[in-house]
Amino acid sequence: MGITKTVSSISKVFWWPTLRRDVKDYITVCEVCTRHKNPKTAPIGLLQPLPIPERPWSHLAIDFIVELPDSRGNTVILTIIDRFSKMGHYVPLRKLPSAAELVPIFINNVVRIHGIPLGIVSDRGTQFGSRFWKGFCKNVGIDLSFSSAYHPQTNGAAERANQNIEKYLRCFISEQQDNWSDLLPWAEYALNSAVSESTGHSPFFTVYGFDPPVLPATFPDTTIPALDEHLASLKETWGRVKKALEKSSVIQKIKADRHRRQAPVYQVGDRVWLSSQNIKLLVPSMKLAPRYIGPYRILRRLNPVSYALALPPHIRIHNVFH
Repeated sequence: MGITKTVSSISKVFWWPTLRRDVKDYITVCEVCTRHKNPKTAPIGLLQPLPIPERPWSHLAIDFIVELPDSRGNTVILTIIDRFSKMGHYVPLRKLPSAAELVPIFINNVVRIHGIPLGIVSDRGTQFGSRFWKGFCKNVGIDLSFSSAYHPQTNGAAERANQNIEKYLRCFISEQQDNWSDLLPWAEYALNSAVSESTGHSPFFTVYGFDPPVLPATFPDTTIPALDEHLASLKETWGRVKKALEKSSVIQKIKADRHRRQAPVYQVGDRVWLSSQNIKLLVPSMKLAPRYIGPYRILRRLNPVSYALALPPHIRIHNVFH
C-alpha cells in the first residue's frame, strides 16, 4: 500500500509519536514489498563514461540490428562504430553470423580499412562471448569489454547508431520495406558526413581531414596539401576532437546524473535483490511475477555500478549486472 496508506490504516486504530518513521523503516526492509513493488525512485548508479580514445578507429563499439524485413536476402545489419570520430560502417547480412563467420566480416570491414583496433565494446551476444571470437581478439591484441546483462546503455555508441540508421531507413524505405539494403550505403554516407554534436566535426573530417563533397558542382577546385601539413592538420583536429569529447562527456554525465542517484556501495558477500524485468521466470504469468528475485550473494565488484552475483542454476544468464 505504501507508507502513507499504511500509516492512514494503522492510525484509525493506533497512534504513537514515531508511527510514520516506524512504518517507513518496516516497509523499507519488508521482503514482500521488495519483491513485488514497482520502483519509483531514480535509477541507481551515476553515469560511468567510457575512457575517451586518443585517435580514430582505436576503440570501437559493435552491435547487431535484427529481425529486419528481407531485402535482397538480408535481414540483419552489423553496426560498427568508431568511438572517437563517431564514424560508422553498416554491414547488411543474411542472418546473425556465427563467431567463425563474424571474424572475416570484421577483418574485411574494419581491419582491412582502418587497421587492428585496441578495444571493442559489445553486448554479451553469442558471437561476442564465444571462445572463437575471444581467441581471435586476444591473438591480435584487441581488448574486449562487455555491457552488463540487460543494460545496453554501456554500449551507448552502438545503441545510438542503431537508432539513427533505423530512423534514416524509416524515412526513405519503400512501402514494402524491401529496399533497405540498397539505401544502407547512402545512409552510412549521410551519417558520416553530418557534423557530430559531440565532436563538432563530421566523422569523415575527423578521420580523413576533409569533408566529402555533397554537391560536387558547387565546390571549387582545391589543392592537395603537402603530407606533413596534412598530418599536422589531422593531429590538430584530433586534439580538438578529444577536447570536445571530454567536454561532451562531462556534460552528458551531468545531465544523466540529474535523473539518477548515487549507487550504494555493496561488499562481496552482501545479498541483494535482482530485478526480474528481463528474466524468464518459471511462473504461469509474468504479469503476476515478483518484480525482484533473490536475494543473491555478491561474488565480486567489477566497478562502482557493476557486480557479479551467485545465481541459482535455473537462471541461465550472465551473472554480471548493473
